[in-house]
Amino acid sequence: MTDAIQITHGTQPSNSTYFLQQSFLPGDRGLMFISYESGDPQIFEISFDSGEQRQLTRGPGIHPFSAAQHPAEQEIAFTRRDSLCAVNRRTLAERIIVRCDGASVGESSISPDGRWLTAPYRRGAQRGLLVAAWDASEAHAIAFPRTVIHPQFHPLDPEWIEFAGDPAPRMHRVRRDGTGMECLYEHGNDEFVVHETFLGLTGDLVFTVWPKLLCRMDWTTRRISTIAHYNAWHIAPDRAGRRVLCDTNHPDAGIQLISVADGSRRLVCLSQSSNRGSQWRTSRYALKEDFAAARAGQPDALSWMEADNDTVYGPQCTHPHPSWSRDENKIVFTSDRTGTPQVYLAYVE
Repeated sequence: MTDAIQITHGTQPSNSTYFLQQSFLPGDRGLMFISYESGDPQIFEISFDSGEQRQLTRGPGIHPFSAAQHPAEQEIAFTRRDSLCAVNRRTLAERIIVRCDGASVGESSISPDGRWLTAPYRRGAQRGLLVAAWDASEAHAIAFPRTVIHPQFHPLDPEWIEFAGDPAPRMHRVRRDGTGMECLYEHGNDEFVVHETFLGLTGDLVFTVWPKLLCRMDWTTRRISTIAHYNAWHIAPDRAGRRVLCDTNHPDAGIQLISVADGSRRLVCLSQSSNRGSQWRTSRYALKEDFAAARAGQPDALSWMEADNDTVYGPQCTHPHPSWSRDENKIVFTSDRTGTPQVYLAYVE
Protein backbone atom coordinates (compact mmCIF):
# COMPACT_ATOMS: atom_id res chain seq x y z
CA MET A 1 0.00 0.00 0.00
CA THR A 2 1.18 3.52 -0.76
CA ASP A 3 0.25 6.85 0.79
CA ALA A 4 -1.94 9.18 -1.24
CA ILE A 5 -0.65 12.66 -2.10
CA GLN A 6 -3.09 15.57 -1.92
CA ILE A 7 -2.90 17.56 -5.17
CA THR A 8 -5.53 20.29 -4.70
CA HIS A 9 -5.96 22.42 -1.58
CA GLY A 10 -8.78 24.84 -2.42
CA THR A 11 -11.39 26.09 -0.02
CA GLN A 12 -14.12 24.86 -2.39
CA PRO A 13 -14.64 21.29 -3.68
CA SER A 14 -12.43 19.84 -6.41
CA ASN A 15 -12.82 16.47 -8.11
CA SER A 16 -10.92 14.46 -10.65
CA THR A 17 -12.63 13.76 -13.96
CA TYR A 18 -15.03 10.83 -14.15
CA PHE A 19 -13.59 7.34 -13.79
CA LEU A 20 -14.38 6.70 -17.47
CA GLN A 21 -12.10 9.55 -18.59
CA GLN A 22 -8.40 10.42 -18.51
CA SER A 23 -7.43 13.00 -15.88
CA PHE A 24 -3.66 13.00 -16.51
CA LEU A 25 -2.25 15.40 -19.07
CA PRO A 26 0.24 14.29 -21.76
CA GLY A 27 3.47 13.08 -20.20
CA ASP A 28 1.75 12.46 -16.83
CA ARG A 29 3.37 15.64 -15.45
CA GLY A 30 0.06 17.22 -14.60
CA LEU A 31 -3.65 16.63 -14.62
CA MET A 32 -6.95 18.32 -15.29
CA PHE A 33 -9.61 18.50 -12.63
CA ILE A 34 -12.88 20.22 -11.84
CA SER A 35 -12.98 22.95 -9.20
CA TYR A 36 -15.75 25.05 -7.68
CA GLU A 37 -13.21 27.65 -6.49
CA SER A 38 -14.68 30.32 -8.79
CA GLY A 39 -18.24 29.54 -7.68
CA ASP A 40 -19.42 27.16 -10.42
CA PRO A 41 -17.71 23.96 -11.64
CA GLN A 42 -14.94 24.79 -14.13
CA ILE A 43 -12.03 22.89 -15.69
CA PHE A 44 -8.59 23.54 -14.25
CA GLU A 45 -5.19 21.98 -14.88
CA ILE A 46 -2.21 21.69 -12.55
CA SER A 47 1.49 21.04 -13.16
CA PHE A 48 3.17 18.55 -10.82
CA ASP A 49 6.54 20.22 -11.45
CA SER A 50 5.64 23.80 -10.57
CA GLY A 51 2.36 23.38 -8.72
CA GLU A 52 0.90 26.08 -10.97
CA GLN A 53 -2.84 25.93 -11.62
CA ARG A 54 -4.64 27.32 -14.67
CA GLN A 55 -8.37 27.82 -15.11
CA LEU A 56 -9.36 26.60 -18.58
CA THR A 57 -13.11 27.33 -18.73
CA ARG A 58 -15.05 30.39 -17.61
CA GLY A 59 -18.62 31.59 -17.68
CA PRO A 60 -21.62 29.46 -16.71
CA GLY A 61 -20.72 26.29 -14.83
CA ILE A 62 -20.05 23.10 -16.74
CA HIS A 63 -21.28 19.56 -16.06
CA PRO A 64 -18.77 18.53 -13.35
CA PHE A 65 -18.14 15.04 -14.78
CA SER A 66 -18.19 15.80 -18.50
CA ALA A 67 -14.57 16.75 -19.31
CA ALA A 68 -12.86 14.46 -21.84
CA GLN A 69 -9.49 14.98 -23.54
CA HIS A 70 -9.35 14.75 -27.32
CA PRO A 71 -6.72 12.29 -28.66
CA ALA A 72 -4.95 15.18 -30.43
CA GLU A 73 -4.37 16.63 -26.92
CA GLN A 74 -5.11 20.24 -27.84
CA GLU A 75 -8.75 20.45 -26.79
CA ILE A 76 -10.96 19.18 -23.99
CA ALA A 77 -14.62 18.39 -24.58
CA PHE A 78 -17.21 19.25 -21.95
CA THR A 79 -20.90 20.00 -21.65
CA ARG A 80 -22.53 23.18 -20.43
CA ARG A 81 -26.29 23.27 -19.97
CA ASP A 82 -27.73 22.42 -23.43
CA SER A 83 -24.45 22.27 -25.39
CA LEU A 84 -21.51 20.05 -26.22
CA CYS A 85 -18.43 22.28 -26.16
CA ALA A 86 -14.64 22.24 -26.37
CA VAL A 87 -11.86 24.41 -24.95
CA ASN A 88 -8.34 24.76 -26.33
CA ARG A 89 -5.80 24.11 -23.56
CA ARG A 90 -3.27 26.59 -24.96
CA THR A 91 -5.39 29.49 -26.18
CA LEU A 92 -8.37 28.94 -23.81
CA ALA A 93 -10.67 29.56 -26.77
CA GLU A 94 -14.03 27.86 -26.35
CA ARG A 95 -16.39 26.69 -29.08
CA ILE A 96 -19.82 25.08 -29.20
CA ILE A 97 -19.85 21.84 -31.17
CA VAL A 98 -23.60 21.26 -31.01
CA ARG A 99 -26.48 22.83 -29.09
CA CYS A 100 -29.70 21.06 -28.18
CA ASP A 101 -31.96 23.98 -27.26
CA GLY A 102 -33.86 23.49 -24.02
CA ALA A 103 -32.12 20.25 -23.13
CA SER A 104 -29.95 19.08 -20.24
CA VAL A 105 -26.79 17.45 -21.62
CA GLY A 106 -24.68 14.99 -19.62
CA GLU A 107 -21.18 13.56 -19.63
CA SER A 108 -19.29 13.41 -22.94
CA SER A 109 -17.29 10.70 -24.66
CA ILE A 110 -14.93 10.98 -27.64
CA SER A 111 -14.39 8.22 -30.21
CA PRO A 112 -10.90 6.66 -30.25
CA ASP A 113 -10.19 8.14 -33.68
CA GLY A 114 -11.14 11.60 -32.40
CA ARG A 115 -13.76 12.17 -35.09
CA TRP A 116 -16.95 11.85 -33.04
CA LEU A 117 -18.43 13.00 -29.76
CA THR A 118 -21.48 11.77 -27.86
CA ALA A 119 -23.39 12.74 -24.73
CA PRO A 120 -26.78 11.90 -23.20
CA TYR A 121 -29.55 14.48 -23.25
CA ARG A 122 -32.98 15.08 -21.77
CA ARG A 123 -35.47 17.64 -23.12
CA GLY A 124 -38.91 17.37 -21.56
CA ALA A 125 -40.12 13.84 -22.24
CA GLN A 126 -37.41 13.29 -24.87
CA ARG A 127 -34.33 11.30 -23.94
CA GLY A 128 -31.42 9.79 -25.79
CA LEU A 129 -27.96 10.45 -27.17
CA LEU A 130 -26.48 13.38 -29.04
CA VAL A 131 -23.83 12.44 -31.60
CA ALA A 132 -21.73 15.13 -33.27
CA ALA A 133 -18.69 15.35 -35.51
CA TRP A 134 -15.71 16.85 -33.68
CA ASP A 135 -15.40 19.52 -36.38
CA ALA A 136 -19.10 20.42 -35.85
CA SER A 137 -19.90 19.57 -39.47
CA GLU A 138 -22.83 17.31 -38.55
CA ALA A 139 -24.90 16.18 -35.59
CA HIS A 140 -27.94 14.06 -34.86
CA ALA A 141 -29.95 12.68 -31.93
CA ILE A 142 -30.68 9.03 -31.14
CA ALA A 143 -33.91 8.66 -29.18
CA PHE A 144 -34.27 6.26 -26.24
CA PRO A 145 -37.37 5.75 -24.08
CA ARG A 146 -35.59 6.09 -20.71
CA THR A 147 -32.85 8.21 -19.17
CA VAL A 148 -29.41 7.63 -20.74
CA ILE A 149 -26.13 7.92 -18.81
CA HIS A 150 -22.46 6.96 -19.31
CA PRO A 151 -22.22 6.62 -23.13
CA GLN A 152 -18.87 5.27 -24.35
CA PHE A 153 -17.46 4.62 -27.81
CA HIS A 154 -16.10 1.15 -28.42
CA PRO A 155 -12.27 1.43 -28.12
CA LEU A 156 -11.69 -0.64 -31.27
CA ASP A 157 -14.70 0.30 -33.40
CA PRO A 158 -15.90 3.94 -33.28
CA GLU A 159 -19.11 2.97 -35.06
CA TRP A 160 -20.44 1.44 -31.83
CA ILE A 161 -21.58 3.26 -28.67
CA GLU A 162 -22.34 1.46 -25.41
CA PHE A 163 -24.58 3.27 -22.93
CA ALA A 164 -26.57 2.74 -19.76
CA GLY A 165 -30.34 2.88 -19.55
CA ASP A 166 -31.38 4.23 -16.19
CA PRO A 167 -32.44 2.36 -14.15
CA ALA A 168 -32.91 -1.18 -15.58
CA PRO A 169 -32.21 -3.03 -17.79
CA ARG A 170 -28.88 -1.26 -17.81
CA MET A 171 -26.48 -2.14 -20.66
CA HIS A 172 -27.29 -1.23 -24.27
CA ARG A 173 -25.47 -0.55 -27.51
CA VAL A 174 -26.25 1.33 -30.70
CA ARG A 175 -24.37 2.22 -33.85
CA ARG A 176 -23.23 5.79 -34.24
CA ASP A 177 -25.82 6.36 -36.99
CA GLY A 178 -28.64 5.22 -34.69
CA THR A 179 -29.12 1.72 -36.10
CA GLY A 180 -28.61 -1.60 -34.33
CA MET A 181 -30.11 -0.53 -30.99
CA GLU A 182 -30.20 -3.48 -28.60
CA CYS A 183 -30.19 -4.39 -24.93
CA LEU A 184 -27.12 -6.42 -24.04
CA TYR A 185 -28.49 -7.97 -20.86
CA GLU A 186 -32.09 -8.18 -19.67
CA HIS A 187 -32.44 -7.83 -15.90
CA GLY A 188 -34.69 -6.21 -13.35
CA ASN A 189 -34.25 -3.61 -10.62
CA ASP A 190 -33.31 -6.30 -8.14
CA GLU A 191 -30.04 -6.97 -10.01
CA PHE A 192 -27.97 -3.84 -9.40
CA VAL A 193 -25.79 -3.71 -12.56
CA VAL A 194 -23.65 -0.55 -12.54
CA HIS A 195 -20.52 1.18 -13.83
CA GLU A 196 -20.07 -0.86 -16.99
CA THR A 197 -17.11 0.06 -19.17
CA PHE A 198 -14.82 -1.54 -21.73
CA LEU A 199 -12.21 -3.99 -20.49
CA GLY A 200 -9.29 -2.11 -21.98
CA LEU A 201 -8.52 -2.97 -25.58
CA THR A 202 -10.01 -6.47 -25.33
CA GLY A 203 -13.27 -5.04 -26.70
CA ASP A 204 -15.27 -6.84 -24.00
CA LEU A 205 -17.25 -5.15 -21.24
CA VAL A 206 -16.68 -5.27 -17.50
CA PHE A 207 -19.33 -4.32 -14.94
CA THR A 208 -20.32 -4.75 -11.32
CA VAL A 209 -23.39 -6.38 -9.85
CA TRP A 210 -23.46 -4.28 -6.71
CA PRO A 211 -22.27 -5.22 -4.13
CA LYS A 212 -21.58 -8.82 -5.03
CA LEU A 213 -19.71 -9.39 -8.28
CA LEU A 214 -17.25 -8.05 -10.81
CA CYS A 215 -18.19 -9.52 -14.19
CA ARG A 216 -17.04 -9.65 -17.80
CA MET A 217 -19.25 -9.74 -20.89
CA ASP A 218 -18.07 -10.92 -24.29
CA TRP A 219 -18.97 -8.13 -26.75
CA THR A 220 -19.78 -10.62 -29.53
CA THR A 221 -21.52 -13.51 -27.77
CA ARG A 222 -22.80 -11.61 -24.68
CA ARG A 223 -21.53 -14.47 -22.52
CA ILE A 224 -21.09 -13.28 -18.93
CA SER A 225 -18.37 -14.65 -16.65
CA THR A 226 -17.45 -13.76 -13.07
CA ILE A 227 -14.04 -12.18 -12.43
CA ALA A 228 -14.40 -11.82 -8.65
CA HIS A 229 -16.92 -12.06 -5.84
CA TYR A 230 -16.23 -8.63 -4.39
CA ASN A 231 -17.82 -5.24 -3.72
CA ALA A 232 -15.93 -3.51 -6.54
CA TRP A 233 -17.68 -0.15 -7.04
CA HIS A 234 -16.40 2.32 -9.69
CA ILE A 235 -14.09 0.39 -12.00
CA ALA A 236 -11.26 1.39 -14.36
CA PRO A 237 -9.49 -1.37 -16.33
CA ASP A 238 -5.95 -0.94 -17.62
CA ARG A 239 -5.37 -0.82 -21.40
CA ALA A 240 -4.42 -4.48 -21.66
CA GLY A 241 -7.53 -5.59 -19.80
CA ARG A 242 -5.48 -7.53 -17.24
CA ARG A 243 -6.17 -5.41 -14.15
CA VAL A 244 -9.23 -3.57 -12.89
CA LEU A 245 -8.78 -0.59 -10.56
CA CYS A 246 -11.72 -0.01 -8.23
CA ASP A 247 -12.88 1.79 -5.14
CA THR A 248 -15.01 0.01 -2.54
CA ASN A 249 -17.92 0.78 -0.25
CA HIS A 250 -19.95 -0.98 2.45
CA PRO A 251 -17.40 -1.88 3.60
CA ASP A 252 -14.79 0.59 2.37
CA ALA A 253 -11.61 -1.46 1.91
CA GLY A 254 -9.82 1.31 0.04
CA ILE A 255 -8.83 1.43 -3.62
CA GLN A 256 -8.02 -2.04 -4.89
CA LEU A 257 -6.40 -3.61 -7.94
CA ILE A 258 -8.08 -6.81 -9.17
CA SER A 259 -6.49 -9.40 -11.45
CA VAL A 260 -8.83 -10.32 -14.33
CA ALA A 261 -7.11 -13.72 -14.66
CA ASP A 262 -7.85 -15.05 -11.18
CA GLY A 263 -9.79 -12.41 -9.24
CA SER A 264 -7.01 -11.82 -6.74
CA ARG A 265 -6.59 -8.30 -5.45
CA ARG A 266 -4.25 -5.99 -3.58
CA LEU A 267 -4.66 -2.66 -1.85
CA VAL A 268 -3.35 0.44 -3.66
CA CYS A 269 -4.24 3.04 -1.01
CA LEU A 270 -7.02 4.18 1.28
CA SER A 271 -9.44 6.77 -0.07
CA GLN A 272 -10.97 7.79 3.27
CA SER A 273 -13.86 9.42 1.42
CA SER A 274 -17.37 9.54 2.85
CA ASN A 275 -18.88 7.64 -0.13
CA ARG A 276 -22.35 9.06 0.39
CA GLY A 277 -25.61 7.84 -1.09
CA SER A 278 -28.15 5.73 0.76
CA GLN A 279 -28.82 3.36 -2.16
CA TRP A 280 -25.35 1.82 -1.94
CA ARG A 281 -26.46 0.14 1.29
CA THR A 282 -28.94 -1.89 -0.78
CA SER A 283 -28.60 -4.32 -3.67
CA ARG A 284 -31.25 -2.87 -5.99
CA TYR A 285 -31.86 0.25 -8.04
CA ALA A 286 -33.72 3.20 -6.55
CA LEU A 287 -37.48 3.29 -7.07
CA LYS A 288 -39.75 6.34 -7.25
CA GLU A 289 -40.23 6.48 -3.52
CA ASP A 290 -36.44 6.42 -3.04
CA PHE A 291 -35.55 9.38 -5.21
CA ALA A 292 -38.63 11.58 -5.51
CA ALA A 293 -37.61 13.77 -2.59
CA ALA A 294 -34.00 13.98 -3.76
CA ARG A 295 -35.00 15.25 -7.22
CA ALA A 296 -37.56 17.74 -5.96
CA GLY A 297 -34.98 20.49 -5.59
CA GLN A 298 -33.29 19.82 -8.95
CA PRO A 299 -36.03 19.33 -11.58
CA ASP A 300 -33.61 19.96 -14.46
CA ALA A 301 -31.11 17.25 -13.47
CA LEU A 302 -30.50 14.79 -16.31
CA SER A 303 -30.82 11.92 -13.85
CA TRP A 304 -31.24 11.59 -10.11
CA MET A 305 -27.72 10.13 -10.17
CA GLU A 306 -26.42 13.50 -11.39
CA ALA A 307 -27.79 15.63 -8.54
CA ASP A 308 -25.24 17.52 -6.44
CA ASN A 309 -27.06 17.38 -3.13
CA ASP A 310 -27.50 14.41 -0.79
CA THR A 311 -29.34 11.82 -2.86
CA VAL A 312 -29.82 8.10 -3.04
CA TYR A 313 -26.68 7.93 -5.24
CA GLY A 314 -24.54 10.82 -4.10
CA PRO A 315 -23.32 13.46 -4.04
CA GLN A 316 -20.93 12.15 -6.64
CA CYS A 317 -18.01 14.32 -5.47
CA THR A 318 -17.85 12.18 -2.31
CA HIS A 319 -17.04 9.09 -4.41
CA PRO A 320 -13.37 8.36 -5.24
CA HIS A 321 -13.88 7.46 -8.95
CA PRO A 322 -10.24 6.25 -9.36
CA SER A 323 -8.60 6.24 -12.80
CA TRP A 324 -5.21 5.46 -14.31
CA SER A 325 -2.33 7.66 -15.43
CA ARG A 326 -1.21 7.26 -19.03
CA ASP A 327 1.82 5.17 -18.03
CA GLU A 328 -0.39 3.18 -15.59
CA ASN A 329 2.06 3.68 -12.75
CA LYS A 330 -0.16 6.17 -10.92
CA ILE A 331 -3.82 6.73 -10.13
CA VAL A 332 -5.91 9.78 -9.33
CA PHE A 333 -9.05 9.90 -7.21
CA THR A 334 -11.29 12.24 -5.20
CA SER A 335 -11.69 12.20 -1.43
CA ASP A 336 -13.46 14.43 1.07
CA ARG A 337 -11.31 13.12 3.94
CA THR A 338 -10.55 16.71 4.99
CA GLY A 339 -14.21 17.70 4.87
CA THR A 340 -13.97 19.19 1.37
CA PRO A 341 -13.55 17.04 -1.77
CA GLN A 342 -9.99 17.29 -3.09
CA VAL A 343 -7.93 15.49 -5.73
CA TYR A 344 -5.35 12.89 -4.68
CA LEU A 345 -2.63 10.93 -6.43
CA ALA A 346 -1.16 7.55 -5.50
CA TYR A 347 1.57 5.38 -7.02
CA VAL A 348 0.91 1.79 -7.99
CA GLU A 349 3.70 -0.39 -6.61
